[in-house]
Formats: sequence, structure tokens, C-alpha cells
Amino acid sequence: MKPFILQEVNWATVKNDNYDIAILPWGATEPHNYHLPYGTDTLETSKIAEEAAGIAWDKGCKVMVLPTVPFGVQNPGQIELPFCLHMRPSTQLLILQDIITAIYGQGIRKLIIMNGHGGNDFKSLIRELQPGYSGMFIGLMEWFKFFNNDVFFEEDGDHAGEMETSIMQYYFPELVLPLDQAGYGKLNRFKIDALNTKIAWTPRRWDKVSDDTGVGNPKKATPEKGKKFLEAVTSKIADFLIELRKHNPTDIYES
Repeated sequence: MKPFILQEVNWATVKNDNYDIAILPWGATEPHNYHLPYGTDTLETSKIAEEAAGIAWDKGCKVMVLPTVPFGVQNPGQIELPFCLHMRPSTQLLILQDIITAIYGQGIRKLIIMNGHGGNDFKSLIRELQPGYSGMFIGLMEWFKFFNNDVFFEEDGDHAGEMETSIMQYYFPELVLPLDQAGYGKLNRFKIDALNTKIAWTPRRWDKVSDDTGVGNPKKATPEKGKKFLEAVTSKIADFLIELRKHNPTDIYES
């Protein structure tokens, strides 16, 4: 039993501890090329939150990792794929509001949403909800944006590529197929350059952008690369949690 994982801990333990921070991991359920499981975003984000919380806990930070929400916002062309489970942002808002209401009423004043899926956009949801919870810190961390891919990996890509494959090889090797069974994750670019350079934006149609549902070549992935990346990621998260613990949610600005 880990006292910082809500799904494992018991009331006998919880009632005797004063928890400072709650973490809400949020993933998705969708295809990840041929070689990674549908639950990749959920599995890796849950594990990252757990490891970072463990580091922080060992340094005196009373943090609780809530159960991971496994449903994310999907793009057109993805939704139609078998068992790709789409959740509307308006539904995410209601779920998030209910969770915040519950923990706010229990005295928790610091919540970190740990997002592991690029289609989820929590900033506008936080802005909508924040005014209703006086004195509460509601923050967002997106671990996949901490570093440029080239810091740890050889190939770029944002979906089932070298980065995610390396993570899953390290955390869940039993769920990863041999890489000779993986697609190459070739990205079909837009014909309009402003969309490629992000001057303009529109949702990517997944049936047009990728032939194998991947974006990024996974062939050079290794568990060793995943381990090195994850050590850096979980360290950054833990450092933030420890720092956040020191401050009152209403007093986080320098004067």
C-alpha cells in the first residue's frame, strides 16, 4: 500500500494524515499505432504521477494521487475508429467540477491536473471553474511538454512515436509489441503552410494525417531512453509539488 495513491490507501491511514495537494491524472483511450495499447496515455500518466508523488512524499509532501480519468477529447477521424472513446470538453468540465467540489468541501486547497493527452485542453476549464472556489489553487501540468523531444530522443513526433514507445517499454514492456510490428508513424502535412507552421490552427483529421494512427517513428525507441526521460520528468514534478506545499494558495506572488 502506498499512502499517496488513493486507489490503494485505506481510511485507517487517510484519517490520520493531513494532505496538502491532490493530483488528478487525466489520459485518453485511443489507438496508438499498431504496437502500443489503447490505454497508453492513461497508463503512462498514472505511473508518472505515482512516481513523482512518491518522490515528494519521501521529502515530507503530503500529496494524494486521485484515480485517473481515462477518457479524452479526440479529433475528427479518430472518433470513428473502433473503441476510440471521445469525451466532449463540456463533459470534462462537469466531471472536473464535481471532483473539485468534493475535495474542496473536504478542505483540500491545492489541485494539480496531470494531463497526458494532447487533445485535452484544461486551461479554459480551469478559468471557468476557478472563480467558484475561493482560496483554492487549481493548476495544470503536461509532462509531455517539459522538454523538446531532441533532448532525449532521435525522432520527433507527438503520438506513439519514439518518446511514448520508450516510456511504455520502460514502464509496461509486457504491453508493447516488437517494433518490427509497428508502423512508421508518418505525418501527412497540411497543404496550407500556415497550418504546418502553427500560424493558423484546425483539428487534425486522424484518418488523413496518419495511416497507422501514429505520428512519429517509434523504431529507435528503447527502455533506456524512457528511463532517462522519466527520471527528468518525475524530478521536475516532484520539485514543483514540494515548492507548492510551502505556499498558501492565495499568496504565491512576489511583492
